[in-house]
Formats: sequence, C-alpha cells, structure tokens
Amino acid sequence: MNFEEKTIASEQIFSGRIVKLRVDTVELPNGKTSTREIVEHAGAVGILPLDDEEMLWLVRQYRKPLERVLLEIPAGTLEPGENPQDCAIRELEEETGLHAGQWERILGYHSAPGFCDEYLHLYLARELSPGKMNLDQDEFVQPVKMPLEEAWQAIFAGEIVDGKSIIAIQYLYHLLGKK
Repeated sequence: MNFEEKTIASEQIFSGRIVKLRVDTVELPNGKTSTREIVEHAGAVGILPLDDEEMLWLVRQYRKPLERVLLEIPAGTLEPGENPQDCAIRELEEETGLHAGQWERILGYHSAPGFCDEYLHLYLARELSPGKMNLDQDEFVQPVKMPLEEAWQAIFAGEIVDGKSIIAIQYLYHLLGKK
C-alpha cells in the first residue's frame, strides 16, 4: 500500500528565532486532500555528561510551555550549518561550565515526527574537567550533579519528564549494564 502524501502547496505562516511554521496542502493516498501543520526546527543536541564516579550532570531550567522548572540533560539548538558535535561541546560548556576529553555520539532521533522535523543528536561526554559557564543572555540554568542511579529513579518518580532526557538516561543506564 502507498502511504505517501504528495505536497500540492506549502505556505510559511510564521518564522521565529527557533522555529518556523508552515501549512502544507497534501494529496492523500486515496486522492483526497488535507492540510498538515509542520514545525520546522534546525535540529538540536543533548549531552550526557558522566564523570568517573558515574555522576551525571543535569540542569534545572524553567520551561515556559509547561510553566515549570524541569530537570534535564544539557542541550541546545544547532546554529545554521553547525556540526552537531561542535554544538554539543559549546552547549556543555555554556550550561555546565564543563569540558569533556572524550565524546561519543550514542544515537539520534526525530523528537515529534507527527508535526515537527526536529532531529536530536545525543552525545555521551566523559573525562570531564571544570571550565566556565557562559550562558546566553536569556538563559537561566542551574547545573545539578547526581548519581546515574538517582537520575534513573527520577524518571520513574516523574521528576525527569522530557523525552530527550528520558531516552538518554535510559540508554546510558542500559549501556553501562545497570539493567
């Protein structure tokens, strides 16, 4: 069976600093037409900074869409043409003040393919050393250091609720043979 939708028309209705929104008119496999609202995003990175004692570095950050502070892995949006690992290096230092001597890309995924084209690259950062935080002027985060086991439990306690952090922490937990 053919599942593809053919784009008949496309209209950009918003262009912001982080996202663009377009509405596509599509022809469905059955010949009928419909519309699709699509959020365009440059892509992002998420970082799992893990030290030699299996302490994971997270950040507390207010997230306006949820109107609450979240506990998350450090992350950030790719600049136009930026290499994902370069972005991860930049974001780790900006948000935690840490440098990593060892980087490993562990996986990538589409965060919400039903309405958004964002692709997220996840990296494991090891051999951590202190540096200096360098937050963007509109960014307010607090680094938090916790045992990997505690971060794992925080997922199931509902204290870590964002997808990138849940996926990354579970991946790392299994990678290290914890469960």
